[in-house]
Amino acid sequence: MSNPQTVKASVLHGPRDLRVEERPLPTLPPDSVLISIKTTTLCGSDLHYFNHFRNGDILVREPLTLGHESAGIITAVGSQVTSLTIGDHVALEVGQPCEQCPLCLSGRYNICPEMKFRSSAKAYPHAQGTLQEVIVHPAKWCHKLPEGLSLDLGALAEPLSVALHAFDRAESSLDPGTRVLVLGAGAVGLLCGAVVKTLVKGVKVVIADIQRERVDFAVQNGFSDAGVVVPMPEKRPGTVEEKFDYAREVAGLVGETAIPGGGAETIGQVNATFECTGVESCLQAAIYATAPGGRIMIIGMGNPIQTLPISAASLREVDLVGVFRYAHAYPRAIELLASNSKRSSEVEGNSAELGPLLPDLTRLITHRFTGMEDIPRAFDMAARVKDDEGNLVLKVMVDL
Repeated sequence: MSNPQTVKASVLHGPRDLRVEERPLPTLPPDSVLISIKTTTLCGSDLHYFNHFRNGDILVREPLTLGHESAGIITAVGSQVTSLTIGDHVALEVGQPCEQCPLCLSGRYNICPEMKFRSSAKAYPHAQGTLQEVIVHPAKWCHKLPEGLSLDLGALAEPLSVALHAFDRAESSLDPGTRVLVLGAGAVGLLCGAVVKTLVKGVKVVIADIQRERVDFAVQNGFSDAGVVVPMPEKRPGTVEEKFDYAREVAGLVGETAIPGGGAETIGQVNATFECTGVESCLQAAIYATAPGGRIMIIGMGNPIQTLPISAASLREVDLVGVFRYAHAYPRAIELLASNSKRSSEVEGNSAELGPLLPDLTRLITHRFTGMEDIPRAFDMAARVKDDEGNLVLKVMVDL
C-alpha cells in the first residue's frame, strides 16, 4: 500500500468496467481481525457480475468489489479476539448473518434474510468482496488453516463448503453403494463428485457435461467414476414436448453408462443427482434420470423461471431440494483439506500406505494472475473453456 491509511481495491463500476481505486483503511472493531488477502479464486457469480453488472435478477446498485473464495494472513486483531493471532493463515467465510432470526437460531444461517455476503449485490449497501489488499472481518467467520495447508487450498475451502452443504442436503439418499449423477463438470460439480466419493462407501458417480475435456478431466483425476458427454441437439428444442424429449434422451444416455469394473452392468436410474449448471434442460434431465424416491440437489443458479416435468417428479416422490451456499461446512472442509494434505505427504514419505481422502484439488487451479492490474485478464480467462494453448480452464486464481 502506497499510503498506510488507504487500501487498494478492484472495483466494478459497470459491465466489464473494473478500476483500481484506493479506499480508507477500515476501522478495526474489537471482535474483528485485519486480513491481508493473498489468494482469491474466481466464481461463476463473480463472472456474471463482471460481464453484466448483475447476477440473474440481482442488480448491482453501487460500485462493487468482487471475490469471495479467499484466504489470507492476519495482520492485526481486535481487542476482544482470543482465537486468532497476528500471522495466522485463515480461510474466510464471507457471509455475515444476523444471528438473531429463527433461521439463524436453528442453524440455517445460510438462508438468513439479512445475510450480508461479500461480493453479492443482494443486500444494500453491498458487502464488498475480497479483491482488495486488506479487509476487516469478524473473527468468528475466519477459519484458521493448520500448519502445512496452503493458502491456495484455503481459498478452495469456499467451493468445497458448497459441495459439503449439498452433500448434507442429499445425505438421506446416499446409502453405501448408491449411484449418483453430477450434472456440470465445473469446479462445484467436480467437488460434489469428490465429496460423495470420499464420504460414501462404494458409491458410483457419473458426471455429465457438454464439454468432453471436462468430463475426461473428472474421470482421469478421480472426481468421477464414469462420464457422459451430453450431445448438443442438431436443432434447438422449441416446444415443451421437444425439450422433454431431449431431457429423456440425456437421461437415457446416463442410464446406459457402463459402471467401471461392473462388466455389462450400467448405471441405470440414480439415487441422487447434483444439478450444478442452472440450465433448464439439465434439471429436466435430472428428473428423468433420478429413481423413484430419489433426491435432486439444485445447486446451479441459472434461469429463475423454468418449465419442468413436475409430475414425473411428484408421482415418483423424487424430491427437488434447494442448495444455497453453506452452513457449518467450513470446519469440515478444512479438516478434509488438511487430512488430504497430510496423507499425501505421508505417502510421499513412505510412512503410510493410504492415499489422500480427496482427489488432488490443486489440479482445479489451472490459471493464475498476479496483482490488481491483472484482474480483468483473470476474468476474461475464467469465461473461457480453454486457453490459447488448448489447456482446460477450471479455477482461475488471483494472487495479491
